[in-house]
Amino acid sequence: MFHIKCLNKISRAGTGRFGENYTCGGDVENPDAILVRSAPLHDAAFAKNLLAIARAGAGVNNIPLERCSGQGIAVFNTPGANANAVAELVVAALLLSSRRILAGAAWCGTLKGRGPQVAPLIEKGKSRFAGPEIRGKTLGVIGLGAVGTLVANAGHALGMEVYGYDPYLSVDSAWRLSRGVRHARSLDAVYKSADYVTVHVPLLPETEHMIGADAVAKMKRGVRLLNFARGGLVDSAAVLGGLRSGKIARYATDFPDESLLGEENVIALPHLGASTPESEDNCARMAADELMDYLEDGNIRNSVNLPAVSMARTKGCTRICLIHRNIPNTISRLSGILAKAGINIENMQSRAKKAYAYTILDVTGAVSGSTAGNLEAVPEIIRARVLAAE
Repeated sequence: MFHIKCLNKISRAGTGRFGENYTCGGDVENPDAILVRSAPLHDAAFAKNLLAIARAGAGVNNIPLERCSGQGIAVFNTPGANANAVAELVVAALLLSSRRILAGAAWCGTLKGRGPQVAPLIEKGKSRFAGPEIRGKTLGVIGLGAVGTLVANAGHALGMEVYGYDPYLSVDSAWRLSRGVRHARSLDAVYKSADYVTVHVPLLPETEHMIGADAVAKMKRGVRLLNFARGGLVDSAAVLGGLRSGKIARYATDFPDESLLGEENVIALPHLGASTPESEDNCARMAADELMDYLEDGNIRNSVNLPAVSMARTKGCTRICLIHRNIPNTISRLSGILAKAGINIENMQSRAKKAYAYTILDVTGAVSGSTAGNLEAVPEIIRARVLAAE
């Protein structure tokens, strides 16, 4: 029996996938795994039996990744599950940043009670909210992951000239990318040519404030800047300076800070990117499936702190799953320990991700109840699990 604790409201589309050998809910004690959306976990204490945390969403800023790795806790996210929802909002932001639609709608609301004067007032005042069409303009997409690829394709379909920049473009993303999207060889090339710049990269130490004063200075005058990835990617002070100088015509973001609120040319949205029922269902389903695959079979898909390792169960074999440090000769030491115990390795997969590694062993022989404890006594081993033969 596995126990899953939900720290936020998780769609039934996901929690309903857990079978009879699971308990799932917000009041679960001593969980084997945690399902979370936005609840902060940096100050949370994790029990020794906690095996995994799954974030029903892409960002994991609310989870202490390094601490989880050190305690042998696999952390999963759901990349791509909310990509369409975010991409649709970015397309909306392209139009909102061009045509002053929100300001025009708000102004129309002030005309309530003017009776027959409304129509002539609208005709007289509408020029204040004019703006360019996006067709024929140049869109620069920084980051061509799940969301960026969809945005680039949508821009091309809307008649924009699209330049995409991603030095780490995956094969899957490349296959999904429209042939009409041009390859930008540098960020400077994007800044120089784009009428609209939208950023879709993860927030990492090396990407924090990547859109700063230097980047703004390289952009075309009158650029429209969009950030629907993470607030920390953009330096708000640099954007405000660009807005006041006229370098930036409009800034649309799903992650406003206090300094941006109330600014005339800022479109500030309350983190609506994934706020669709379809997105919440997709994320919940994906997170639940990742947890079940890991808890039941030890397979890792879409972990942010451990390598992806997945292997079909070998019939009649006991499975040993090991989270360990990425240190030379660790596998050899493990093989020796198992051999001395009369345990034979029938199938194996092992991969590393920076300082940590994950190994799956399908074995035959007498695997005692104390095997996991014996393996965890090895200094390199952080967590060992033994899964009974199917």
